[in-house]
Amino acid sequence: MGDKKLSGGKGPRSQKFRAGVGAIILSTSGKVLSLERKDIPGAWQLPQGGLDEDESPLEAVKREVYEETGIEAQGLELLSSESRLLAYELPAEARTRKTGRGQVQYWFLFQFTGQDNAITLGDQKEFRAWQWMSMDDLTARIVSFKQPVYQELLKDFRPYFEIKPCRLDPPNEF
Repeated sequence: MGDKKLSGGKGPRSQKFRAGVGAIILSTSGKVLSLERKDIPGAWQLPQGGLDEDESPLEAVKREVYEETGIEAQGLELLSSESRLLAYELPAEARTRKTGRGQVQYWFLFQFTGQDNAITLGDQKEFRAWQWMSMDDLTARIVSFKQPVYQELLKDFRPYFEIKPCRLDPPNEF
């Protein structure tokens, strides 16, 4: 049957799962730092990204957090990490040579020790706004193909999260 091509000449679809990392960043009240994607308004997620060949998962997650949020490593305190790798599979139409079929991710839980003005959305390539929200609310807003990963994170790190319902503050837009 040959290689299927993606629209836009992106080349054949890859069958690999890209190695990645993700970060849950907690406020002092137990809410999580949530980022709204630029390309999909209303789609919120946690900071995440690829793992470069020459870096450890912890180095990679600190780099990704800085690139996507502007938060420097000294503004984070590592609380825990997921004991197993979690994976998501992209819908076929979203796969590219770079993304492959999806990501297999190492997850880390951090306490944010800085001030909110340190959150600048970093390079501002991927995200348009940020907001502190409960992990339950974020899990309800995540794209469907990532929901199983977020549900696992919610279950595994539940003791760290604010459990009572909370009022959502307006997003901080840039």
